[in-house]
Amino acid sequence: MSTKKTWHDLHKESRKFGQRLADSVANGMGSWKFIIWQTIIVAVWMILNVILIATHRWDPYPYILLNLVFSTQAAYAAPIIMMAQNRQNDRDRAQADADYKTNCEAKEEIEELQKRLNAIEVDKLDRILNLLNEMKVK
Repeated sequence: MSTKKTWHDLHKESRKFGQRLADSVANGMGSWKFIIWQTIIVAVWMILNVILIATHRWDPYPYILLNLVFSTQAAYAAPIIMMAQNRQNDRDRAQADADYKTNCEAKEEIEELQKRLNAIEVDKLDRILNLLNEMKVK
């Protein structure tokens, strides 16, 4: 029994390494897990800089190094997320195209069935008329 691949399977198989990586990064950055971990890291960063105020502060308030890290993260995250969104648009277009083709095929099948039902109905009506005519003749 052979299974026909869906549009989603075909689209998924056609992705290159960079596209798969961008999708993974966008999925990760768009999750609660990422937000929670980033919040923990920022809180630890600030707490350690406050606690170690006299000895080993590496980024005193206003946390310029932390801002640099966030700026760098945003500089890379934005285009990666946009790539993933563009690919989502491609997936949506592929799905819409597949749905349209399916709807066209279904329409043709329904029209064919309607023609067959009409032919059956006409045939039955012809038989009934012939039976009525035969009854009149007798």
